[in-house]
Amino acid sequence: MGFTQQKGQEAEDRACRHLQAQGLTLVQRNYRLAGGPHRRGGEIDLIMHTPDGTLVFVEVRARAQARQGGAAASVTLRKQRSIIRAAQHFLMRLRQCPPCRFDVVALEGERLQWWPGAFEACG
Repeated sequence: MGFTQQKGQEAEDRACRHLQAQGLTLVQRNYRLAGGPHRRGGEIDLIMHTPDGTLVFVEVRARAQARQGGAAASVTLRKQRSIIRAAQHFLMRLRQCPPCRFDVVALEGERLQWWPGAFEACG
């Protein structure tokens, strides 16, 4: 595992622990949707359940410092579409579609910020 992968794994671990402390339950980590010859795949860092049954697709972003808008600003429209595509694929496996939302957890140095409902699938 390279340095960048290790840092990403540490950020996901920290985000997961934070969300679990807030009452969410981990469903799956690093859900990947393979791409095709003309289409990129997608990945969801964390998939979690809230106590009320909402399925939460979480993008974790980490930056050493808050330059160029910080970690949250790096969740571009293109990245959002990739996450949404992977979430749609994940949901196709379920018998019933639960309420869903897309959250972002941004880590900048030691600071952690959680944005529930950071973006929408129809946006």
